[in-house]
Amino acid sequence: MAGRIARSLDSVRSAAIMIGSSLIILACMHNSFTWHLQQFWGSSKNFWETVWYTCQWLCGRNNFVTFVFGSQVITAVLLFWPLNAFLMYTDLRGKDSVLYKFKVQADKNVPVDKARLKEACLVVLFNQVFSIPITAVLYPLMVKRANIFSSQLPTFQRVLLDLVVSVIAVEFAFYYSHRFLHHPSVYKWIHKKHHQWTAPVGIISLYAHPIEHVLSNFLPVALGPMIMGSHMMTTWLWFLLAIFTTVIVHSGYHLPLMPSPEAHDFHHLKFTNNYGVLGFFGSIAQHRQPVQRDKAIPTTHFSLWYFSDHGKFP
Repeated sequence: MAGRIARSLDSVRSAAIMIGSSLIILACMHNSFTWHLQQFWGSSKNFWETVWYTCQWLCGRNNFVTFVFGSQVITAVLLFWPLNAFLMYTDLRGKDSVLYKFKVQADKNVPVDKARLKEACLVVLFNQVFSIPITAVLYPLMVKRANIFSSQLPTFQRVLLDLVVSVIAVEFAFYYSHRFLHHPSVYKWIHKKHHQWTAPVGIISLYAHPIEHVLSNFLPVALGPMIMGSHMMTTWLWFLLAIFTTVIVHSGYHLPLMPSPEAHDFHHLKFTNNYGVLGFFGSIAQHRQPVQRDKAIPTTHFSLWYFSDHGKFP
């Protein structure tokens, strides 16, 4: 009993450190670097307002269309598919690709199987279409939460606050939904589909059972904007950051100055460890339920450095 209480206190302390650190960052908004960013944000206000007005005009100034279909165009058409088109071209070239030296699992998907890749694309397309009615369900909740379509764009501080809260929210929601999907009674029915790829490629970021797509891909990312009542432009910015990150993390390439895919690649390879996005709640969970971690297991989720020594990956 005493040990359980001690582990619970450790979990609370770890969570407090993570949240407290985020608040400290927000409290330091008046330092020189942030001041320059704020000046840039202010000086580019007319540009962002033009972008926002153009998006509304293209959606017929219909808030529902802007929220539901505008979000799909912004995330899928403008980012997800162009980025993955490049990565798929790279994967199909195999060792002839200029990015091969950055590949984490150098002996897998070199080149990627065309039939499997085509099947993955079809599943992803289905999930993206399936997201449309789910987004429509969220629309009244977001509209009640705040005036997310205001002509007055949010301040730099407010955008930064919303993004920090969204990062914390997605880390929490994704970690625990992901752990749930790995429960033996659930895994074989839902999450096993995603793990058919032991060496993931970019398109696999949304290759999942529809239930998993909603529970672990869609809702965790939407949670932060729902909590904060974020302006639509901030929500789109957050969606773009989230989509870009998950594609790069699933790409299988540890590119310079990009999020490290090593931890998640290992998760796909062994199906254990590294359940989170940043690793915060994974560390907390280890205090609650200690596990014997192999020193060879990559745990770095974000690293500015890259490596080309393929032999170092387990």
